[in-house]
Amino acid sequence: MAMTREQKGQVIKDLTAQLNDNSIIYLADISTLNAGSTSDLRRACFKANVKLNVVKNTLLAKAMENTEKDFGGLSEVLKGNTSIMISETGNAPAKVIQEFRKKTKGEKPLLKGAFIEEAVFVGDDKLETLVNIKSKEEVIGDIIGLLQSPAKNVISALKSSGGKLAGILKTLSEKEG
Repeated sequence: MAMTREQKGQVIKDLTAQLNDNSIIYLADISTLNAGSTSDLRRACFKANVKLNVVKNTLLAKAMENTEKDFGGLSEVLKGNTSIMISETGNAPAKVIQEFRKKTKGEKPLLKGAFIEEAVFVGDDKLETLVNIKSKEEVIGDIIGLLQSPAKNVISALKSSGGKLAGILKTLSEKEG
């Protein structure tokens, strides 16, 4: 069933709004999953508070152009089957993909790319990186934890990193949490 121009326009409008309203957007390929696996994946997404929708590449490309965001190389992955995964937690979709692949011993969903708070990641090889991304809340939690720890720890952390907050954040991000 082909979509009318009005329907396409509406889909583009909805997608544009979704892209504008969310700072965590993943693109995946779930094309080879059968109906059972697809509904398992949908359930896993629902549990992790991730919205999953299969989208048409042409309409998503238009929606991306309609936003103020710079999706960088993401437009290049809009080939074949594309599903959009939207979340409020940076690594939630990556975790869903990883767990699902472990469970099914498959390669799908295949990560095509992600847009996270301005940063663009392209390719399935970025999955591990994305799984380990900390949410803002986690980073803030780490800083608060650091601030509540004895002063000498904070001072040594400050000294070792040249006294910059960026240094503390770097130290925190390198610590496996």
